[in-house]
Amino acid sequence: MAVPASATACIGRNSRSIMKPPLLAPLYTRDRSGARCGLAGAGPLADKPARSQRGGMDADAFGIRPGEEMAALPATFDAGLHFIGRLRTPWRERSDCPKNGLQTDVVCTVEVDPAYAAGLRNVTGCTHLILLYWMDRATRGLLVQQPRHADGPRGTFSLRSPARPNPIALSVVELIGREGDTLRVRGLDCLDGTPLLDIKPYYASTDARPEARVDRAGAEP
Repeated sequence: MAVPASATACIGRNSRSIMKPPLLAPLYTRDRSGARCGLAGAGPLADKPARSQRGGMDADAFGIRPGEEMAALPATFDAGLHFIGRLRTPWRERSDCPKNGLQTDVVCTVEVDPAYAAGLRNVTGCTHLILLYWMDRATRGLLVQQPRHADGPRGTFSLRSPARPNPIALSVVELIGREGDTLRVRGLDCLDGTPLLDIKPYYASTDARPEARVDRAGAEP
């Protein structure tokens, strides 16, 4: 059976891997320090596989810090999804990525697979979009993390870290223009080639929460 160019994240009960187009499969990835970690079967760098069978970077290769805790992920999955395209950015390594989309004015590209291009109809009526994407080069199962900027461990669900049981990210981007099945946007902060999950319109009237706060000092452990 042919695999669409956008690839499919097979996370249903009958599959345990994430399939990606061969041309997009990297021969190595990077740990937290920026050092190269080889993938299984990738030659000299592959003495220690960097990806687990569940599709993310192996926890040891990612670099678990003191005080961090991993979850024992279930042997089977609960749902499935399809990659509808890829995000094209100038950043090839995590250390190069901006901390968030407001820290860069770089115009990036959203490549939508032709099979899903019809869904872009009327999208140019939006000034801003919500992009959901799959951080396929992050480890999975990390529940307690030790951020470099924090004075103690933090729960994964209180952080924006890419390392999480389901590595799904969200960005609000400005739509610059559309050319066929390609969108030009401003406000992305992810690695080049990141799989795209969904595109939604951003409604300032319902999505914005100006009163929202994150109180690290007063948060209960």
